[in-house]
Amino acid sequence: MAKVKVYNMKGEEVGNINLSDKVFGVEYNEPLIHQAVVTYLCNQRQGTKSTLTRTEVRGGGAKPWRQKGTGRARQGSIRAPQWIKGGVVFAPKPRDFSKKMNASAKRGALLSALSKKAADGELLIVDELKVSAPKTKEMEAFRKALKLDKRTVVVMDEPNENVILAARNLETLSTISVAEINTYEIVANAVVVLTKGSVKKLEEVYA
Repeated sequence: MAKVKVYNMKGEEVGNINLSDKVFGVEYNEPLIHQAVVTYLCNQRQGTKSTLTRTEVRGGGAKPWRQKGTGRARQGSIRAPQWIKGGVVFAPKPRDFSKKMNASAKRGALLSALSKKAADGELLIVDELKVSAPKTKEMEAFRKALKLDKRTVVVMDEPNENVILAARNLETLSTISVAEINTYEIVANAVVVLTKGSVKKLEEVYA
């Protein structure tokens, strides 16, 4: 078990915590993490883009001019793709971009990403996360106290409306609950901050 320091919101060291090797000591598996990130991003795509083909554009039923004798190129419809307001060649249509990933593989990718953060010293533990009011300055003080200069995600054991509202105006700081944790959020952020409660929940579920 790895022993990690625990800090409070003022950046002061208040104790230590032992992290389970079954969650934070897993072997690094980059291909699995890559698969999880690609799957997540694909599942975020709406796939609602749609344009009209030449058969769907209104008008263009009549031949614009006779086939021969005008000196111009022959044309069959003013809704052909080469015309202004014509249809689109190979028009994009609504489609499903979603991908599936086995639950065991998804679990392995998450634990591998968390373990990598712990091994690289990019995982911080705080005893609790609470603010008196939904004010940005309180979360900004927390960010400065822990020297969170890079992009950071804070994982809470329970959703806290005040914390969410106080942090949402900070460009480099985002918040999620432990129920929403995923491989992409771990990889996309330089630093991961966990509360003691979220560590306990992660170990209950995955260890």
